[in-house]
Amino acid sequence: MEAFLISTGIVALAEMGDKTQLLSLVLAARFRKPWPIVLGIFVATLANHALAGAVGSWVTRMLGPDVLRWVLGASFIAMAIWMLIPDKLDENDQPSTTSKLGVFGTTLVAFFLAEMGDKTQIATVALAAQYQQWAAVVAGTTLGMMLANAPVVWFGDRLVKRVPIRVVHVISALIFAVLGVVALLGVGT
Repeated sequence: MEAFLISTGIVALAEMGDKTQLLSLVLAARFRKPWPIVLGIFVATLANHALAGAVGSWVTRMLGPDVLRWVLGASFIAMAIWMLIPDKLDENDQPSTTSKLGVFGTTLVAFFLAEMGDKTQIATVALAAQYQQWAAVVAGTTLGMMLANAPVVWFGDRLVKRVPIRVVHVISALIFAVLGVVALLGVGT
């Protein structure tokens, strides 16, 4: 349960102000059909994070415990630093309104591609390696993504303007830094 809860919380916080959250806002504004957008986000996230979790599980098997501890510690500290760098949505990340894939397909493809190499995908790899509980981590990170993105689809701009993104990023960075230090010190192993 710890892996699930920590994965949910970390990814929900990390996603605040992230480019995929901005993509959710763009999709909601362009298509104004929340259900297919939310479903597309869910399926894309589940697929993306399942792959990321598998990579994390593979890394755990390939590296010895000492090397893994250092890699995870450094990864979490790098994530802490990355959290302090604001994301922006690039022009080529924005979905086309004339897509033949429809709202669901456009969301699925755009969200899956935007999530590649993103903070939350890298966090999923690290969390799966740390906890060695693939299903719990993937379920938690997927829920965290949905908690951060679904409200943006339904409430859009009003919600984003009220959330102090910088404060959320600092809190996320502190959590990642603590996880990094805990991993480096080998606490709990």
